[in-house]
Amino acid sequence: MSLSLYDVSIPTFLHSLRSLKTILDKAVAHAEARKFDPNVFASMRLYPDMLPLARQIQIASDAAKGAAARLSGTEPPKFEDTETTMAELIARVTKTIDYLEGFKPQQFDGDDNRIVTVKTPRTSLNFKAVDFARHWALPNFFFHVTTTYALLRHGGVEIGKLDYLGPIPQA
Repeated sequence: MSLSLYDVSIPTFLHSLRSLKTILDKAVAHAEARKFDPNVFASMRLYPDMLPLARQIQIASDAAKGAAARLSGTEPPKFEDTETTMAELIARVTKTIDYLEGFKPQQFDGDDNRIVTVKTPRTSLNFKAVDFARHWALPNFFFHVTTTYALLRHGGVEIGKLDYLGPIPQA
């Protein structure tokens, strides 16, 4: 059985974004149970030169919606990076999930070797679509989701590996 670009991207992004939303909800509940403002999580950093939690979530969102758009040949929606509260960050994750749920597998049909260009502040990178999905889009997305998990765990939120993995489909 071969997997399409849709199969390796959209269901994977959706699954992890739903787990991310659950983790963020647990962080809010954790803070409320301990009677502190959950929004302090939004500015947490693992190290001074690393981006804060809010930015990690924004980048994970951008990575997922940008990959879906590039792989389907469409334009991603522009989300302003203005979220500063946990409620706003959860809403952004929900908005990203809603966007990704709108894709159909046939939108990804085509040449898996077509060129996908990613422009960074320093350069432009050109990938075959399949390599973009496997070696750029998914690892970049997971880096920021994992960093979010690590920040919340470091902040005392009682989450574990199963929260990160989310409900795993079984045969």
